[in-house]
Amino acid sequence: MSIQGETPFVITVPHEQLSLLSQKLALTTLPDEIDDARWDYGAPLADITRLVNRWKNGFDWRKQEAALNAELPQFTRDIAIEGYGTLNIHYVHKKSQIKGAIPLLFVHGCNFHVVAISLPGYGFSTAPSKKGFEIPQYAEVAHKLMLALGYGEYVTQGGDWGYRITRKIAELYGPKHSKAWHTNFPISGPPTISRPLLWLNHALSALPFLSYSKREIAGFERTVWFQRWGRGYFAEQTTRPQTVGYSLTDSPVGLLAWIYEKLVEWTDSYRWDDDEVLTWVSIYWFSRAGPTASTRIYYEAFKAADGKDMFSLVVHTKIPVGYSYFPKELVISPRSWTQVPNLVFQAEHEEGGHFAAYEKPEILVGDLRKMFGKGGGAFGVVKDKNGYDA
Repeated sequence: MSIQGETPFVITVPHEQLSLLSQKLALTTLPDEIDDARWDYGAPLADITRLVNRWKNGFDWRKQEAALNAELPQFTRDIAIEGYGTLNIHYVHKKSQIKGAIPLLFVHGCNFHVVAISLPGYGFSTAPSKKGFEIPQYAEVAHKLMLALGYGEYVTQGGDWGYRITRKIAELYGPKHSKAWHTNFPISGPPTISRPLLWLNHALSALPFLSYSKREIAGFERTVWFQRWGRGYFAEQTTRPQTVGYSLTDSPVGLLAWIYEKLVEWTDSYRWDDDEVLTWVSIYWFSRAGPTASTRIYYEAFKAADGKDMFSLVVHTKIPVGYSYFPKELVISPRSWTQVPNLVFQAEHEEGGHFAAYEKPEILVGDLRKMFGKGGGAFGVVKDKNGYDA
């Protein structure tokens, strides 16, 4: 059934863009590399050389384009954002055959009507052109999209920026519209005196009977590694996104190296196929607003937070929330740090990283089914939509 205001969308990259990409790849100049550098200095030269050669000779974008179009029911819709005009938003809208399917906004199959949004500035959505478009505006876009699709009540799932955006949706639009939220990026900073028992336990954690578990210590080590060695991109994109944007927009190989590094280091030994990597990177390269647009959310959100750690700030929402923990996430907080009164679901997994929805989709979907299914802590939160036919 057609929904008013919704325009079917298929990915069709103009031939001229493909031709220009081929010309740029043909003119590639690669840097040298220190002996035995491996991953210590960034994306290895051997890997990037192999990927560039595949991109030039053998990678078939039209094949990947056709596969995406065949698999994903895509649409666009104009969404008016207060103070920022109208943006044309791209999204996937996969309706379930289950009569009582739960509307799920997925920000990044099962018994859900899934709406997966391309955030403004990403993929095939347009980008804002005014300063100050940050987390509340992204939340407004997503919320208005769900209302436009006829979902007056819905639940959300998000990781990475989706964690911040779905949390903000819970704050702004719950409990009237947003009924529950789930994240695979549950993080919190160290406890403060405002939570005295937790603060005291942390202060005395060197004592054997108050020490953290081996899993929690491994989480600290992963976090320290990321803070020390994995956040160079974050410093650049939160302070000078336009500067790095010239390289990302003009050089396909620069963009490839910038993204490939994260795909490898942020996952849990995921075996990336070269064409898989090149498809990810090509979507950034061929995005409607260009690669630079996707970096500006970092600047705007960081500026709005006045330089504070905008991810680990504990914010209590009033609707049910669920957490999934994966061992190769970038920042891993002990469970005790992330506990909130409205927490109704938790699951800790033995494998998976930052891109859990892509690496381990069956695990993440299983968690959502447990949280929203019969016996789950968020079962029946959406009126007349419990995820079942009867």
